[in-house]
This record gives sequence, C-alpha cells and structure tokens, in this order.
Amino acid sequence: MFGMTTPSPRRRAPGMSPDQRRAMIVAAALPLVAESGTAVTTSQIALAAGIGEATVFRVFADKDEVLNACMAEALRPDHAVAEIAAISMDRPLADRLTEAADALQAHLARIGTVAGALMASGHARRESAARHGDREGSMEAIKAAVAELFEPGTLRVPADQAAAVFLGLLFTRGRTGDPGTAALVDIFLHGALNGGPA
Repeated sequence: MFGMTTPSPRRRAPGMSPDQRRAMIVAAALPLVAESGTAVTTSQIALAAGIGEATVFRVFADKDEVLNACMAEALRPDHAVAEIAAISMDRPLADRLTEAADALQAHLARIGTVAGALMASGHARRESAARHGDREGSMEAIKAAVAELFEPGTLRVPADQAAAVFLGLLFTRGRTGDPGTAALVDIFLHGALNGGPA
C-alpha cells in the first residue's frame, strides 16, 4: 500500500553465556549495593542492567547470591592490578609508587563501601577457606604488580620482598597514623634516619 513501509525485523542483542550474564548483572548491581546494601531489590538491579527481573533469577538463585557475587567482585584485585601495570616506567620511582598507592587506596575504598553497606544492612558474610584462598591470591597478584615497578638492579633486596614491605606500610597506615602517601613513599625509599645509617 502507498505510504506504508514494512517494519524491519527486530534485532536481538547477541546472546550471553551464563557467566557473561552474571558479570553484567553484578556490574549493574554493585553501585546499587554500595548505596543501599540489602535494601536494593532485584527489580532495581534488573532495571539498572536493562533486563527483565526474571533474567536475574536465571543465573542467580536468589538476591543473597547476587549480594555475595557483588562482594566477591569488590574483593577482586583486577582493576587495581591493571592500573598498577599501566603506570609508566619512565616516571620516577617515587611517582610510580605514589600512583600504585593511590590505586590500592581506591581498591580498598571500593571494598569498604560495598562491605560496609552490606554489613550495616544485616547481610552476614560467610567466611570460608576458599574465600581466604582468594584473598591470598589477590594479595599475591597485587604484590607481583608492585614488584614490577622496581627497575632490575636498583634494590638491596628482591623486588617481591620490597613490594611486600611497601604494601605492609600502605595497608597499616590507617591504624598507625597517616603520614600521607608522599611521606610514606619517602620513608619507604629513604628511611626514617637523617643522614643515612648510623
């Protein structure tokens, strides 16, 4: 008929594997969980992910499983490790370590925000040997990334040992008083004594 056009067939978005779908839902849920904790609803999560609520339950048994997946994602060190790996080796070592410290502080802040929101709203975290193993694996990945920031031949100790000491200083700074990132890096690189070894 004159003036009428045939509608083009609707194109479906490419299919996702269950793992890809889970990852997409968790990415959409994380900011909502950080803001609302357990008060977030699966319908809000579905809306943020651009899917129907039933799709959430195709890959997660219940909301608790979504919340646990969000906590596990917040704990993953991938983003921090990638940021550290992207630090230019052309920059001075002090600047490289300061950038690494900033990336790790942001990583810890993300964990704290999600964990705090979940705990404050009554979500009990289940500790397990597997989760402890994940934490150890995360620390190893972070330590290896920091160790790569040191040029070969410039250290008195192995790079992984220097990285472990640096991370020890960084991760205890809130409990021991915070001298600031630049001061912490300076003390790590040059020591606390004036004029070198006594």
